Amino acid sequence: MIVKGRVWKFGDHVDTDLIIPARYLNSPDPMVFASHCFEDERPDFAPNVKEGDVVVAGINFGCGSSREHAPLGLKTLGIKVVIASSFARIFYRNSFNIGLPLLQCPEAYEAIAEGSMIEVDLGRGIIAGEGITLRCDPIPAFMMSLIKAGGLLEYIKEGVAA
Repeated sequence: MIVKGRVWKFGDHVDTDLIIPARYLNSPDPMVFASHCFEDERPDFAPNVKEGDVVVAGINFGCGSSREHAPLGLKTLGIKVVIASSFARIFYRNSFNIGLPLLQCPEAYEAIAEGSMIEVDLGRGIIAGEGITLRCDPIPAFMMSLIKAGGLLEYIKEGVAA
C-alpha cells in the first residue's frame, strides 16, 4: 500500500486533547472531529488538509486520553498516515482499529520538511521524497489487514461473511 501526500509536522508529546479538543466530543458526527482537528494549535490545519496528506511528528504522538475521536478525526479529514518517532500505546491501537495507518520512524521528524511531498510504502516501511529515503519497520501483516478492511469492525464483518 502506497501513500503519497503533503507533510504537516507536529512536535513531541502531541496529546489527544490537542488533536481534537474535548469541547467537540459530544457530537456523533466524525466530520465535526475532522473540522476541528488541531484547532487550538494550528487553526490553518483542518481547513487546508487535502485528501492524502500525511502527519509527521516526534515522540509520544497521541498521548493523553484514550478517545478514539482523535484518530477518527484525522482519518475523516483525509490524513492517510501518521508517521512519528513513537506513539502512545492506546492511540496506536485505536488508530488501527478505525483503519488509520501509523508508521514508527525515529528519523522522520528530523529528515522530513513541513510541506514537502512524500511517498510512503506502508508494507515495506520506506519513506521517500525530496532528497530522502528512510527505512523503518513496516506495518505488520495483521495490522495491514485491518487497514485494508477499513478498521477492526470491518475486518470482523469480512471474516463473519467469509
